[in-house]
Amino acid sequence: MSSQRTSTLPMARPQRRREGAAAVEFAMVAIPFFLMIFSILELGVVFVLDSVLETATMESGRLIRTGQANEQQLTQEGFKSQICNRMIVFKSDCSNRLTVDVRVIPNFSTPNVPDPVANDAIDPKKTIYNGGKAGDLILVRVWYAHPLVTPLLSQAVSRFGTGKVLLRSATAFRNEPWQS
Repeated sequence: MSSQRTSTLPMARPQRRREGAAAVEFAMVAIPFFLMIFSILELGVVFVLDSVLETATMESGRLIRTGQANEQQLTQEGFKSQICNRMIVFKSDCSNRLTVDVRVIPNFSTPNVPDPVANDAIDPKKTIYNGGKAGDLILVRVWYAHPLVTPLLSQAVSRFGTGKVLLRSATAFRNEPWQS
């Protein structure tokens, strides 16, 4: 009599080779992962740049408010240089990317000023530089066209030409009673 042994254990599957599977899986997710990481980093740079631009605009506007710009006989280009000098690490191409508009306004509630931004470009003919005199209401507006590198961020926030984001800053004040 022969005894047959029946096993309740399932037959073992042949071992598959998994060498390199992790590398292939990583390659599939690496490009979207790094694009997302770089987009987040670039968005952080845009937020820092926006904050720096706002601070530089307010600090430079103080030159007009206190009459120092009048004493220095600043022009539109000179005022632009004052803002760019306060842009810290974003100075490199600031003069080409920055547009300024300084004008006397009739009141704070309805300044009634033309917008120089149209058709994905800034029309410099619609910008002026007039720091006014003591006691005048002044509106200082600044636009900064910052190029974007990552395609995800370019598609999400670019509203100014191809691959650029337009940052805006403004401040309004009454000139102090300085002596002319």
